[in-house]
Amino acid sequence: MDLQHGRVAVLSAPAPGGQRQQADGGTSEVGRDAVRSDLAEAFRRDYPLVVAVAARVLGSRDQAEDVAQEVFLSFGRSSIPAGEARGWLSVAAAHTALNLLRSGRRRASREDVVALRPDVVVPDVADAVVTLEERRRVRTALAALPHKQATALVLRHSGLSYAEVAAALDLSPGSVGTTVRRAEAALRKELRHGTSD
Repeated sequence: MDLQHGRVAVLSAPAPGGQRQQADGGTSEVGRDAVRSDLAEAFRRDYPLVVAVAARVLGSRDQAEDVAQEVFLSFGRSSIPAGEARGWLSVAAAHTALNLLRSGRRRASREDVVALRPDVVVPDVADAVVTLEERRRVRTALAALPHKQATALVLRHSGLSYAEVAAALDLSPGSVGTTVRRAEAALRKELRHGTSD
């Protein structure tokens, strides 16, 4: 299966008893790595959303596309009902991107130590550095939030409706606004805390 280039191998759904219906009417055993029959449809429909959610967290389309590939591979092996696919894919994209972001924090702290060495010469690109630093601060603060708050914030700011966020995170629709506001307040607090360090 090659999701990165938009080609998806689609297998038919398993027949009763763990067998797969073949084109000639026969059956074959379904392996552990069987791919669901609606994967291609979900991929075509929801790939832009999955990439957008991951890119909002990571700030990199390349990394977001890697996350999307991982998310669709997981979805392809899952038994998530088709009607819940959009929400599941959105949450999986946010979680996977947040996990990647959190692991990147450790790498960034090592890079910061190297950057502070006096023998390293950095060209004067103040504007670019300020912009990159601000983005890094926001992503670092986002990674420090509780997972559900960070996910709700990312999904809402990725364009999902309150109802879609509620369904994706198993929240009541009335609590989504509160969760998002708390996440925004926690994000601002993290940003202030990061500035005072």
